[in-house]
Amino acid sequence: MFWDKVAGVYDLFENLYNKKVYRETGIQVAKLINKNDKVLECACGTGAISIYIAKKAKRLVATDYSVGMLRQAKKKLSSFPNVRLVKADITKLKYADNSFDKVVAGNVIHLLPEPKAALQELTRVCKPGGRLIIPTYINDTKSTNKAAVRFLEKLGANFKQQFDENTYRQFFQKMGYTDVTYHIVEGRMACDIAVIEIPET
Repeated sequence: MFWDKVAGVYDLFENLYNKKVYRETGIQVAKLINKNDKVLECACGTGAISIYIAKKAKRLVATDYSVGMLRQAKKKLSSFPNVRLVKADITKLKYADNSFDKVVAGNVIHLLPEPKAALQELTRVCKPGGRLIIPTYINDTKSTNKAAVRFLEKLGANFKQQFDENTYRQFFQKMGYTDVTYHIVEGRMACDIAVIEIPET
């Protein structure tokens, strides 16, 4: 698997290419987490966002499909007793309905062949009145961004979709989400954090 192969150098690549956004995204996500929250994070990768969530949440279940990525995250999160790392498929989560106060899925939606199935699962496990927090890198006209995407694709990454600011918003509208706010972390490759409010029942 591509993500297992690059797990050991992923942080290095991100910090060389997009350090400001890579760090600030975790900081901004953590601002949306409360001290009593039970949080599920899908596609946690090396734990870049997880480490900020762990400092705020009562409990964090950080999951990823890549064993290599989880191995890197374990190193980063070993000092946090409130964190549990689990291998999981974002489209088939083995958690009960309404299990988590916040559900985070960072930089994964554009990689999924069935993003609708993933969003349905994220929504299912989130409590009424909770939030889905979905940060995703967005492209603009910068040639450096396009070059970075091509580079990753040559290495084996498989981008199913690429978003800009407008198409990212349109994506959630098409998926039926109406109560969504957005926060863009500006930088070399910007990250758009979508925050979806789950209605009270």
